Amino acid sequence: MKYTLDDGRVLISLARDAIESVLNNSESQFKPDGKLIEEYGDKRGVFVTLSLNSELRGCIGFIQPIYKLYEAVIRAARLAAFNDPRFAGLTKEEYKEISVEVSILTPPKEIMADTPDDYLKNIKVRRDGLIIDNGFNSGCLLPQVPGEWNWDEKEFLENTCMKAGLHKDAWKDDNCKVLKFTAQVFSEEAGGVIEKELD
Repeated sequence: MKYTLDDGRVLISLARDAIESVLNNSESQFKPDGKLIEEYGDKRGVFVTLSLNSELRGCIGFIQPIYKLYEAVIRAARLAAFNDPRFAGLTKEEYKEISVEVSILTPPKEIMADTPDDYLKNIKVRRDGLIIDNGFNSGCLLPQVPGEWNWDEKEFLENTCMKAGLHKDAWKDDNCKVLKFTAQVFSEEAGGVIEKELD
């Protein structure tokens, strides 16, 4: 299912409301309305990314579609704001300045490859997100990340390995799985919401 820009505005607003309810100690009273629950009831993988002054301020999500979309947005937004281990919890002052990005994922699919070079042929930077999994460690990078850093396909694979806590060439190992997915990405920019063009 493809979501519209209006959907993106609704989901970003939902993410903001979910964060604000924690900051205002009104989390227990926060409940999405019935129309929103009905319209965004499909299970989808979701990441919420928070930025402050163009720098990452939190990013957490769910790769697999284990939650309904509205619920995944609420959970991911709160986790990104208050439970990303790389950052202290978001403050009310920071909340006023952050920008919010919601990425809605397709289910990941394993890339079948006879040789490591096959991975390079089956990945498109800015279209695909990547997951590296060796059974003990796993790491994920969203489709928009390599474009922000001007990585090519090999650098994208290497950095996903390092995100997983593995050596950069782990994607060449027989015991590593490489999976890819795509995403629709809605982002706050200059006071409005845009859909990022990824491919």
